[in-house]
Amino acid sequence: MTFTDTTDEARSTAGLAPPHDLAADLLTPEARRDPYPFYARMRREDPVHRSAQGIWYLTRYADVEAALGDLRLSNDRDRMTHAYAALGGDLKAFSRLTDRLGRVMTNTDPPDHGRLRRLANRAFTARRVEALRGGIQRIVDQLVDRAVQAGPAMDLIEAVAAPLPMSVVCELFGIPPEDLPQVETWFRRFGRLSEDIDKSEEAIGQYEEYLARLVRRRRTDPGDDLISALVATQAQDDRLTDSELLSTCFVLITAGDETTTHLIGNGVLALLRHPDQLARLRADPGLIRGAVEELARYDTVTQAIVRVVAEDLEIGGRTLREGELAYLFLAATNRDPERFEDPDRLDLTRLDNRHLSFGHGPHFCLGGPLAKLQAEVAIGTLVRRLPQLRLADEAALDWQPNPLQRRLSALPVTYLTTER
Repeated sequence: MTFTDTTDEARSTAGLAPPHDLAADLLTPEARRDPYPFYARMRREDPVHRSAQGIWYLTRYADVEAALGDLRLSNDRDRMTHAYAALGGDLKAFSRLTDRLGRVMTNTDPPDHGRLRRLANRAFTARRVEALRGGIQRIVDQLVDRAVQAGPAMDLIEAVAAPLPMSVVCELFGIPPEDLPQVETWFRRFGRLSEDIDKSEEAIGQYEEYLARLVRRRRTDPGDDLISALVATQAQDDRLTDSELLSTCFVLITAGDETTTHLIGNGVLALLRHPDQLARLRADPGLIRGAVEELARYDTVTQAIVRVVAEDLEIGGRTLREGELAYLFLAATNRDPERFEDPDRLDLTRLDNRHLSFGHGPHFCLGGPLAKLQAEVAIGTLVRRLPQLRLADEAALDWQPNPLQRRLSALPVTYLTTER
């Protein structure tokens, strides 16, 4: 595809009307309910689209996959701050949060990123994650028991999907169960960062102090938990500071909460909207692992991730300039017909399913395997134990307004139950 100069000045000189800003369509109520037709149009008409704000929108699988592995697209916090500031954004909340956290693997580039990630990789192993399966099943059963005792209907987000990841993370990190209500309170305050910076920052400070006490305790009395493993790993790598260790704990505990919640919520909703696929999973529970991969592809929680251009580069015939922002739309790539056969069809038996829902390259989501394990157990249990699971009110579904995330505010369902 050949592109010409599409700046407003160039088009005005040529006597042409300003181009339609496809990016603005993603902020409409229609896109909030279902963004995928809008991604399809962008892929067809302008797959490397420059918005009126000057932000690049990438929607093709091949372009995004390559971009995720290209070090000329940066995740560095300082570059990100400067890029948003150049657009006139209000960065008070973002800057105060990143200053408090310091440099962590989610806001750094190589070589610092690799050094910090190695700390987590050594402790956050596949064997450690899989060992959590029994505990996750116990937590899910407790949550479902509590929900069905309350009556024949529930908000599945509130009753199961939201409390599960926090409970699992507390178990993984050795946070005592009696501290869970306080940790949940801090997390709710983090989520209101843009509404009340002072209270959110106060909560972050209290949470950091709490984690610091746990770290000090594990140094003298280690256990079979992830904080103990991280402390042991730090002892093998004296280049990692205490501050970096603490920030790594903060990020690992915090990062997977919302993603896991809405992987479960979006996944259950997709099954309820596709009764043939739900029936297939009920008939063959062994499909659950592949089913979760397909559900993650079909309605992606993290719709897009943000990068900053650190060095001029060309993508799809367009030149992205240093200092510009690029939104890499993972959700759009997961419906790209050039990569997936019949991509708008939910197919739990899809074999070729190398989706980008958890990223790709150096910043591939470390918590992805744990999020998928929780979704396997939660969705598999709900399908088995609630044979008449139904969506209570399609019209009542409300998607949260952030176009970079795909999150339901609530998922009201009704059901009948069986024994475990």
